Amino acid sequence: MRTCLLVLFVGVTAACRQADPAPAPVPIDRLAVRTQLEAELRPVKLTNCEFARVGDAHDGGYVICQNLLPGAQAIYSYGISASDQWGCALSSRMALPVHQYDCFNTTRPACGGASPVFHEECVGPARETREGRLFDTIEAQMTRNGDAGKRVVMKMDVEGSEWQSFLATPDSVLASIDQLSVEFHGVEEPEYVEAIKRLKQHFYVVNVHYNNWTCHPDVRPLMALVYEVLFVNKRIGVADPAGVPQVPNPLDAPNNWERADCQAPAATESKSPR
Repeated sequence: MRTCLLVLFVGVTAACRQADPAPAPVPIDRLAVRTQLEAELRPVKLTNCEFARVGDAHDGGYVICQNLLPGAQAIYSYGISASDQWGCALSSRMALPVHQYDCFNTTRPACGGASPVFHEECVGPARETREGRLFDTIEAQMTRNGDAGKRVVMKMDVEGSEWQSFLATPDSVLASIDQLSVEFHGVEEPEYVEAIKRLKQHFYVVNVHYNNWTCHPDVRPLMALVYEVLFVNKRIGVADPAGVPQVPNPLDAPNNWERADCQAPAATESKSPR
């Protein structure tokens, strides 16, 4: 590309110079990103967590701290794809509505004994319409439902939209979430490390379960491309600095029961809470 400059001096004509080339993008060190992500995802032991499994027996089931559920005032379940045993079970148990969000599969799931509120909407970093589907932020959705400032329990499985959604969520909203179960998708983008660090300002990482549909040796030191993480708010969780978390958690189950599992090896030393 050439840029021409007209110089308005007597006896001087237009001059052209070669424009400076744009700097080449810095390549991403994928192994370094995965290594940082694995370090951020190491769980800590809580002194006050009684684990229980909620939801499906395999894919769709999540480990939570059942004794830390009291005090929550609303339940949010993102990405249900016509089935929400997690949200329905908690709604029935806690006598609270569960706000279910999905804009790709709008089939209302069977939810006997519960109080489901279905929204034909997805979650994202901003309010927008993509290919005819409405997206909005966690903050806006909670506010619209009258849940701003309330303590909530949340599950999210949204095929990659989770990263930007959490990065766009204000601290005040993250602080209101008691427990957060997320299925993360992806392992090699720097923003993934940024998002986990952001969440850890408010939460302890308490459990990590790798989805064995996506086990792959090329993503080491992680075990799979997709993984479920339980976060417990530091406001209610009490970390044990000398404790060793139970890894893998015996209440977790393979997402695909017909395929070998690929969980992280058992912890052998204590990890300081981060």
